[in-house]
Amino acid sequence: MKEFICNSVEETKDIASRIADRLKGTEVIALFGDLGAGKTAFTSGLCGALGCGDVVSSPTFALVNEYSGKYPVYHFDMYRVNSWDDLYSTGFFDYIENGILVIEWSENIEGALPDDCIRITITKGEGECERHISIDGMDDI
Repeated sequence: MKEFICNSVEETKDIASRIADRLKGTEVIALFGDLGAGKTAFTSGLCGALGCGDVVSSPTFALVNEYSGKYPVYHFDMYRVNSWDDLYSTGFFDYIENGILVIEWSENIEGALPDDCIRITITKGEGECERHISIDGMDDI
């Protein structure tokens, strides 16, 4: 497991960019963290590094946003997913192996995450912009 402390949104995006450089195009990235922890900022950095542009927004109401770049990126928000029926209705399983999946609120679908997913936990630190980022499943960052 790798751990980082970031003191700005830019540093969070830089960590995401370093991860993007090592992706092959079909990974599942499971994001864990409270509201306002920086999951969407992290995704913005990842998508920017993959050439998807800089317009990344939380898919809270759409459930999934799709971005095109070096690889397709499918950005899920599982906040409102409470059952297997809810999960199936998102089309989640159809996206696996067809691009990079970035999943906010992964704790809500823990049982459906692939064993080889990259697990990233983002927690707020002491300062307003301080974030602690733990990455499991990708040691070469």
